[in-house]
Amino acid sequence: MKVVVQVKLLPEAEEAAALRSTLRTVNDLACWVSRVAFARGVPREYELRKHTYAHLKAEGLGAQAAQHVIKKVRDAYTTLHANLRAGHLGKPRSRRRVKAESKPIAFRPEAAQPYDDRCLSWQYDQQTVSIWTTVGRIKNVRFACSGDALKTLRDYRKGEADLIERDGVFYLIATCDVPEAEAYEPDGFIGVDLGIVNIATTSTGYQAAGRGLGRYRKRQLALRAKLQKKRTKSAKRRLKVRSRRETRHVKNTNHIIAKTILTEAQRTSAGISLEELKGIRQRVRLRKPQRVTFHSWAFAQLGDFIVYKAKRAGVPLVSVDPAYTSQTCAECGHVDKRNRVDQGLFICRRCGVVAHADRNASRNIAARGAAVWNAGRESRVPATP
Repeated sequence: MKVVVQVKLLPEAEEAAALRSTLRTVNDLACWVSRVAFARGVPREYELRKHTYAHLKAEGLGAQAAQHVIKKVRDAYTTLHANLRAGHLGKPRSRRRVKAESKPIAFRPEAAQPYDDRCLSWQYDQQTVSIWTTVGRIKNVRFACSGDALKTLRDYRKGEADLIERDGVFYLIATCDVPEAEAYEPDGFIGVDLGIVNIATTSTGYQAAGRGLGRYRKRQLALRAKLQKKRTKSAKRRLKVRSRRETRHVKNTNHIIAKTILTEAQRTSAGISLEELKGIRQRVRLRKPQRVTFHSWAFAQLGDFIVYKAKRAGVPLVSVDPAYTSQTCAECGHVDKRNRVDQGLFICRRCGVVAHADRNASRNIAARGAAVWNAGRESRVPATP
C-alpha cells in the first residue's frame, strides 16, 4: 500500500535561496523541454532526451536532474492525453479542450521536482537531508515531522521524493510502501452512510453532523468575497495567507471521522461497509443554490481515508451499491420512494417503522456489506458427485 509522507524542511537563509533558485531553474528548463516536445509532436522519452539532454547539461543541471526534468515533462503529456481520451477536458472542439491541446504544458516556478536516492539522502537519526541544488550539494538541511511519520519514513520509504515550495516554505513529499495488515474475520459489518447534512452516519449509532462544517464554509466564502471586493494590497495579502485554510480544515475533519469509525470497527471486531458514490456528481441534478454545497462535498476524500486506514489496521472493508438504501426499510425490506418523508425522517409504508433516514440507510448498507462479504467467501466450485 502506497502512503505519502510530507516533511517540512527547515533550511537556513542561504540554503533556502539555493533551493528556491533550483526550483526556478528546473521548472524554467521544464517549460523549454515542453515547448520542444510540443513542436516535435511529443515524442517518446528516449527520443525527447536526444533533443534536450545536451542543452540541460549545458545549463548546469546534473545528469540525474536532467533526466528527471525530461521524465517530468513526458509524464505531464501522458497525463494530459489520458485526460483527453477520458473526456475530462470536454468534448472535441470544445473551448476548454482546444485550449489544452493548442499550447505546450507550462510548469509553475515552484512546481514539484522529483529527487531519487542519487540526488537526495536521508539521515533519520539527525533528522537532516543532503540534497542536490544548482549551486552544489547542500548537507545537513534539517526537517521536521511527527514521530509516526519519521518511523514510516525510516521503515518503508521507497522510490523518489518530490521537493515543492508552498507559500515560501519547502516540503519533501516521500512515497512509502507500507505492507497491509492481515484482515481478520469480521463479526458483522458497520454500515457507513455518507451525506452533506450528516457527513457520516453509522449503523452503530455514530453520527458526524455537517452543520458546523457547513457554517464554517459559508463564513469562509463570505470572508473571501469581502476581501476580493476591496482589491487592495493588504486584502490580497490576507487572501494569500488564508488560502487553503478551508481545505486543511475539511481534511482534518475527515481524518477525525475516519479514525472514529475505524476505532469502533476494531473495538467490535467488525468490518466496514462503505457505499460506492463514484460518478455521483455527473448523475445528480440540483438547483443552483445547492450546487456550491454539493460540489464542495468531500465524500471521496473521506472514503479514501477510511479505505487506507482500514488497510493499515487489517479491518475488512467492502464497497456496496447505494441504490435505494434511503428508500428501503431496514426492518421489512419494503422499497418505496414515499418511505423517505424528508431529509431526516423515514416512515415505512408497509410496517410503519419510524427511524432516522440516515440511520436506516446505514443499516441497509451494513446488510449489503455482509451479503457481499459472504458471497465472496462462498466457494463457486461445483460439488463432487
